[in-house]
This record gives sequence, structure tokens and C-alpha cells, in this order.
Amino acid sequence: MNRFLSLATAFICAGVLGVTGVVSSSHAKEKIKVGFIGPLTGGTSANGLGGRNSADLAVRLRNADAEAKYEYEMVALDDECKPNVGVQQATKLAADKEIIAAATHYCSAVAIATVDVYHKFGLPVIVWGAVLPDITYRNKYAEVHRVNGTMINQNERNAELLSSLGYKTFAVIHDTTDYGKGHNKYFSEALAKHGGKIVGTFGVTSDQQDFSAELTQIKSLNPQTIYFGGLTPIGVRIRGQMDKLGLNNVLFDGTSGIKSDSYIDGLGKLAEGSLSFIEGAPTERLPGGKFFLEKYNDQNYPNPPEAYGGFAFAAMNLILDTIEQVGSDRKKVQATLNKVKDRDSIVGKITFDDHGQNTVALITSFVVQDGKWVVWEDSEYASGKRKLPGQK
Repeated sequence: MNRFLSLATAFICAGVLGVTGVVSSSHAKEKIKVGFIGPLTGGTSANGLGGRNSADLAVRLRNADAEAKYEYEMVALDDECKPNVGVQQATKLAADKEIIAAATHYCSAVAIATVDVYHKFGLPVIVWGAVLPDITYRNKYAEVHRVNGTMINQNERNAELLSSLGYKTFAVIHDTTDYGKGHNKYFSEALAKHGGKIVGTFGVTSDQQDFSAELTQIKSLNPQTIYFGGLTPIGVRIRGQMDKLGLNNVLFDGTSGIKSDSYIDGLGKLAEGSLSFIEGAPTERLPGGKFFLEKYNDQNYPNPPEAYGGFAFAAMNLILDTIEQVGSDRKKVQATLNKVKDRDSIVGKITFDDHGQNTVALITSFVVQDGKWVVWEDSEYASGKRKLPGQK
């Protein structure tokens, strides 16, 4: 039985709920620091806070385990979803020799900017949310691992689903970061395989407020779908401005970057019918997902775990498992992580390839229905009871 499932069994049997401290023992345990980095402020903070809380939960549960060899302290830093800030925070974390390993980054533009830092300082990290393939595949850094899948998987599923629903013409809007450019590249390649046509492609900046020029031009091109490669704050603005320009008959097709409760909160009824695609299964359907959600709720965190909370929990739990096995030595932790194969976790089996990438074959499609993100196959849109914008 793996460490996570052992913990679950132990807690259930002991009836332990709402754990916030460390189980007392007859002798003091050695304290070890681990790190977390994500966007704790700014437009994508909902995902960062959910990730931080999920990683924190893994630490709390481990500290409450009487059989744990060490006591853990998590150092959480805010990268603001900005590459320059991310590099500063990664350097701060990596330079602290007391920090043995870290779960890092939701934003791809930040994650790709920081990999050189982790390699330079020899800090083993596990990315918990960023999806740009280059994060693991551009270099072969032994320090860098990732538990979630990449945007390649997302976009293949996206193009397949939309094509099967009869959508043929697309306008693409993507942010001009590596994240947005990557989505544009991989969606365009996937769509071409299914015979879809891109009638126009528009790059926008992450701080852009007015999209009337792009949307007016898109309206003249008359696409069935607007594909958006970017994060929630821009997605909310674009979808809201589509309404003002009379583009509500055009499907808004987003990436994992908009899979957040804050997307729905920002748009209200205008979010209805939007699509998003995420690696893995919904948290409640994951192995151990029910246990994770119960323990998360027991802590009364002020924010939900969001789409990637389960991955942050899995990343931190894998880090703690490895330290328990080999001790507080960065090189030993790195070497052990590089050999991870078929490791059970709440996101399914984890196996790192020779670039530290976990292969996540399953992609889940989501649609906003009645103010909630609903698994596509469970939705009234999939059953035909409702029609997506522009669907015949």
C-alpha cells in the first residue's frame, strides 16, 4: 500500500478530523523545510491559493502521522504569475539550503522562466499546474519534474471534441506569453488533423483591457468558435466584450487556463456554455479524491482547491514520501524522484519519463452549465437537451 493510501487508512481508522498540528511523540523530530510557489495574488490567485492550501494539507497530514520520521515546514512564496517575480522567488527558495524540495508554479510563463534557477542551485522541484511542454522537454534538467500533463494532450482532445460536434471554422485569440503561443501552436496542429479551419489568429497582451478591435474583425470573419489560449482574467474580459458586440452565437472554447470558479464569478450567466479541458479526472473521481476533499474541507480553508489542487497535493505528497525514504539531501531526493514509476496518488499513477514528465493520458472536458463547471459527458449539452452557441 502506498504512503498516501496508508495515511488515508490511518486517519479513517483513528477518526482524526480537522488536523492542524503535529501528533505528540516522546522525542522531537528533525524539522525539514519544503517549498511551494504559485500565484497567491493577482488575477490567477484563486488557482494559486487552492494549490497552496492543497500542498499545505499534505504537510499537515504528514505532520499528524506518528510514523513520519520528520516534522515538515512549508515555505510558500508568491510568483504573482509574472516571470520576473517568479525568477526572484525561485532564486530565494533555491538559495535556501534548508529547503530540500518544492512544489512549484501554476503559470507556464513563470515555470519556463525558472527552470534554469532550479538546475543551477540543484533544487528538485515538481511542477503542479503549468502545462507548457517546454518546461520539461526543452532541457533535460534532472531537477525538474511535473505531475500534471501538458497542453499537447488538452488541445488534441479539444480539437477532437469540437470537430465531432460539427464546428468547422475557428478564430484564435491567445496571449503573447509562451503559454499562449504554445496553445496556439498545439491547437492549430491538432485542428488541422480534423479538417478544421482557422480564419484568423490574434495575439493579445496579458494586461490588455479592450478587445473591441480584435472582436470586431473576428465578427467580420464569421467563425463558429472563438478558441482562447490564455488565463482567466483575459478570458473574462474577452467573453464579456463578445456579448457587447453581439457575438453570443459564437462558442467560447477555452483551455485549462479558464477552469476556475472565478471565471464563472466574473461572468455570471455569460459563462454558460463555455468549454475547458483539464488533465486527469475531476478531483472527486480520482483515487483518494473523496478523502482529499474531506480533509481539505476539514481545515476550513477560505478558498476551494480549484482544478489543480489535487496535483499540488500529489506533488507535495510525493516530495514528502521521498524525503521520508532518503532523508534531507537534495541530490538523493532528486535521484529518487527521477526513478518514480507507477506510484499511486490521488491523480492516478505517476511515472516520470527521462525528462521528468508524468504521462497523463486522460483529459476531462468541462462545460459551464447553470453556473457550474460540469463534466462534458454528464452535461445536458452532451445529451442533446441543450445546444451550445452556434450548434445546429
